Amino acid sequence: MRTVGLTYDLKTDYKFKEGDPADANAEFDHPSTVDVIAQAISANGFKVKKIGNALNLLEKMGNLDVDIVFNISEGIAGRNRESQVPILLEMSGVPFVGADALTLGLTLDKVMAKKIFIAENIPTPRFFEVSSADGLENCDHCKFPLIVKPRFEGSSKGLTESSRVENMEDLKKQVDFITKTYKQPALVEEFISGQEFTVAIVGNDNPEVMPVVQIKIDGKLKLNNKFYTFARITSDRLEYICPAKIPQDLKNKLEETALKVYHSVECRDFGRVDFRVDDEGNPYVLEINPLPSLSTEDVFMLVAENIGITYEQMLGKILNSALVRNGLN
Repeated sequence: MRTVGLTYDLKTDYKFKEGDPADANAEFDHPSTVDVIAQAISANGFKVKKIGNALNLLEKMGNLDVDIVFNISEGIAGRNRESQVPILLEMSGVPFVGADALTLGLTLDKVMAKKIFIAENIPTPRFFEVSSADGLENCDHCKFPLIVKPRFEGSSKGLTESSRVENMEDLKKQVDFITKTYKQPALVEEFISGQEFTVAIVGNDNPEVMPVVQIKIDGKLKLNNKFYTFARITSDRLEYICPAKIPQDLKNKLEETALKVYHSVECRDFGRVDFRVDDEGNPYVLEINPLPSLSTEDVFMLVAENIGITYEQMLGKILNSALVRNGLN
């Protein structure tokens, strides 16, 4: 029986520091999520060895005794944090599930990811980055409304109702908040009014594009000025609709673009692409997440049900993709 190591970061392990925002540990997993993933891997006929975060991995590196590692670790700190576990495993020659360090580093940094999208002719909202509110003095390219995000965060960190801005005063205030609170540059994007979608993908040589999922906020599919915020993730104001009830041509456009994005950053085994679609039906890629949540409340559970398989079988598909890629199957 093959042994699968599991690397992860727990919310309960995070020690809040003075000045940390309330969502500082948002990307980390609940212990219950890690247990569910471990059980799902076991259900596929593997032995599971829980390793934990990058520091635990470092300690155990010489004595891992696993065939492959299933990595859902978000990393400790900095814009390269998601790359920490993969680079340690790569250095030690241990195969692992999911994207490598380069892909994870590029995609967590939203500005770098957008540069790749632009190079590949993938539609993404126009943007600029700014290191402080002072950098907005000669902002003649600001076309409101805009949305202000931290440059390298996930899980909607830093996104609140105040993130969408309609004038220079609010823009300066929000940029000041992001740069000082999250200690990183702000990404300022053109705000796309319309609808929001996410597309999960599994596999490598012939990746399988999962059914398109639509985001419903406060009972509305036509979101207009509403958007995904950190507070909404943990509330009942957010719903996922799967499959999205949309015209076939929009469905095709989203699937084709998602696949192009997946390949553009050399995603492996699994990933998820997030979109806004404007009122004319034009999709814009917000980001790709090569380390998406595998919580049973999230998108992968929903698409598994929709294609008629269990959550355990979905995890098995992801794991099997990595085993085949590494010549272990």
